[in-house]
Amino acid sequence: MGRRRHRQVVVITGASAGVGRATARAFAARGAAVALLARGEQGLAAAAREVRAAGGEALPLPADVGDPDAVEAAAERAEAELGPVGVWVNSAFTSVFAPVKDIRPEEFRRVTEVTYLGFVHGTQAALRRMLPRDRGVVVQVGSALAYRGIPLQAAYCAAKHAVRGFTESLRCELLHDRSRVRITMVHLPALNTPQFSWLLSRLPGHPQPVPPIYQPEVAARAVLHAAGHPRRREYWVGGSTAATILGNRLAAGLVDRYLARTGYAAQQADLPVRPGRPVNLWQPADGPGGRDYGAHGVFDDRALARSHQAWASRHHGTLAAAGGAAAAALGAAALRGLRR
Repeated sequence: MGRRRHRQVVVITGASAGVGRATARAFAARGAAVALLARGEQGLAAAAREVRAAGGEALPLPADVGDPDAVEAAAERAEAELGPVGVWVNSAFTSVFAPVKDIRPEEFRRVTEVTYLGFVHGTQAALRRMLPRDRGVVVQVGSALAYRGIPLQAAYCAAKHAVRGFTESLRCELLHDRSRVRITMVHLPALNTPQFSWLLSRLPGHPQPVPPIYQPEVAARAVLHAAGHPRRREYWVGGSTAATILGNRLAAGLVDRYLARTGYAAQQADLPVRPGRPVNLWQPADGPGGRDYGAHGVFDDRALARSHQAWASRHHGTLAAAGGAAAAALGAAALRGLRR
């Protein structure tokens, strides 16, 4: 009973695959109780089994994050069955790979409902429970593309930009109210997740993340750290994320031209495009009759399991202290030399 009283209760949207799935396993390994929100029944069931195998408690909750009533109902069940939610991770998304001229209005609307408004619905459901208690953490899973739009992903980039603006506004409000509820963002690089096998694509080639590609566990470690250290506004994961954000700040026009020249080819792999590939924009690819896609996509042979930049970002305080100590030691040695 004591363990149940003191365990961490976490809600993760988009938990049936990719980053959400890997993040659920990471929290479970610390003994957390994890409410898993997603549409896909196969992926949810498999994610729940993985959470239990890792040492956590799982509560699969089928829900479409584009529906605010469904998200609120899931939040109610999570608290009723697991206890007060301490961490809410927004990770669910969908997208379309196509030039703007080839994306239909209803497709833009659907991507916005899930990838932007889904974060709004999740955040509001979390705030309704956290604000009265004056504690809790919301982690927004962002992207380098929240700062820099790229060709063929306009719907996704626009939604991620919107999430960043929403989060900045809310952060200011929480500071104004002197709330102890925290919100932070984790901006990710290209990841080897199943999205490239199930998102709606009108590209001639098989969609792929722009290299370098990282495994979803790299992102999960960053989300786990951010949840425990939420005073920091945001975390950048991967050297490519840092380079993208900083490069766009310094020379956005040059980045425009570079992406115009390279962005189309960089997002298409030399893989066969399977006829009748699943599309999860309107229905989950891992729904009834579908299959579980897991956390990883089809690029395991090219994906990196570690990011030195992400490690350094998580330990920047320790590194700064070590650097200061080293500088002090060098200074003292120099002084001794001068005295001699």
